[in-house]
Amino acid sequence: MKTFAFRHATSVDDAISAAAAGAKYLAGGTNLIDLMKGGVEQPSALVDLRRLDLTAITATDSGGVFIEAGVTNSALANHRLIRTQYPLVSQAILSGATTQLRNMATTGGNLLQRTRCPYFMQSVFTECNKRNPGSGCAARDGFHREHAIFGASNHCVAIHPSDMAVALSVVDAVVHVQNSGGRRSIPIAEFFALPGDTPEIDNTLQPHDLILGIELPPSSFSEHCWYLKVRDRHSYAFALVSVAVGLHIECGKITAAALAMGGVAATPWRLHEAEASLIGKEPTAAAFHTAAQLAMAGAQPLAQNAFKVDLGRHSVVKALEQATNFS
Repeated sequence: MKTFAFRHATSVDDAISAAAAGAKYLAGGTNLIDLMKGGVEQPSALVDLRRLDLTAITATDSGGVFIEAGVTNSALANHRLIRTQYPLVSQAILSGATTQLRNMATTGGNLLQRTRCPYFMQSVFTECNKRNPGSGCAARDGFHREHAIFGASNHCVAIHPSDMAVALSVVDAVVHVQNSGGRRSIPIAEFFALPGDTPEIDNTLQPHDLILGIELPPSSFSEHCWYLKVRDRHSYAFALVSVAVGLHIECGKITAAALAMGGVAATPWRLHEAEASLIGKEPTAAAFHTAAQLAMAGAQPLAQNAFKVDLGRHSVVKALEQATNFS
């Protein structure tokens, strides 16, 4: 590991100033430290955010919840407001990693995870556009069983690994950030970036942006929601396919629906056509199968991950079934 300077931030402004001078933000460190050990990340300095005490979860005046960026994944998943108003978020977080990692990983850091594509994670592979722009994408002609079937490009087929982000997509979360120019908010739908011609860019953050927190607007999905994660082993594995579902049902009919998939793209993949097909319908097997067909329309799998298309259809149906039985 390359040597680096290290210090604790004393305030938000102090942290931003350190980042502007070349430091990388360090929160839980559960992803960044691994990347540094492997030589993928080689910052000259780290600025530790943990003494900023951004650890509150509070109700908002609008009826939603604001989660400060330093809240650990464990604290978030087990908080009363999240378990009662946003159980989908709790389910998603608890399906990921180990208890020990969730105790360290932070809400802000979870969004900033880098892909676990082996060609990116291991610096011995030189052909990775995300790590070395212009070098090529080894995964396209190499091992790509776990890679994207939506939104990929010729330059990158990596996926985003976060479970939490998929659930946040369904509840239309808003990310609040700050840099030397002031504060602003980014809807979760605009936060992540597809690879296109610039796969090295994971999100729409500006230089030195510090995530302050995530706002969850009021949700009508607390009674009918589910997070389904399909993986090679029951625990401690990233999703091959995941599905987050939120439904609002009145008088036996679906009046609002939000669906997103993980494990299939470089962003949480919202299923807008599938959502629209459910509105006004009774929650029946026929409606669910129609939604599942629409969900996977437009998929462009590679040779080794074509199974994700059929797996995705079945997963959408199963998640919808579980969501309607949730209450």
